Amino acid sequence: MAENNTPREGFRFDPYRTFRFQILIDGKPVAGLRKMTALKKTTDVVSWRTAGDPTHERKLPGGTKFEAVTLEQGLTMDPVFENWANLVNKLNDPMSLAGFRKDIVINVMNMENKPAISYKLYDAWVAEYQALPEFDAGNTNTIGIQTIKLEHEGWERDKDVVDDPARLPRSR
Repeated sequence: MAENNTPREGFRFDPYRTFRFQILIDGKPVAGLRKMTALKKTTDVVSWRTAGDPTHERKLPGGTKFEAVTLEQGLTMDPVFENWANLVNKLNDPMSLAGFRKDIVINVMNMENKPAISYKLYDAWVAEYQALPEFDAGNTNTIGIQTIKLEHEGWERDKDVVDDPARLPRSR
């Protein structure tokens, strides 16, 4: 049987919950967030052949693409989505090149509501904004949701943010 090399002390076995997250825009938490799409990047594959070896194709990593991130917020009085979207495009107003790109922080929170994992999304800007949801007077059990779709230049994990090992479950 193979030896188990999993660290025992200060290691979290239970996964973090996806309902505990926080988004910081301009250093401030966004109120009423409901959902965020996954952080995903894809690296293109470059295929090539060597002279004299026509039957074997080799593969190299090519360019990397970062997928857009969509945030859903309950319809509130918080204007953060609208204000940011208006920096990119406002009716009868030229685009403001100052400040339309923002670095945002995505925190995965532990059960004590403290950041355990954190990512930074670089040079994000609003590519799509939905100010109001579809309204339906016949359904009283729905919540109004507004959304923004963020294009960005990439992301990376903030390795300075770690869960406190003292709060982690102990091994047996």
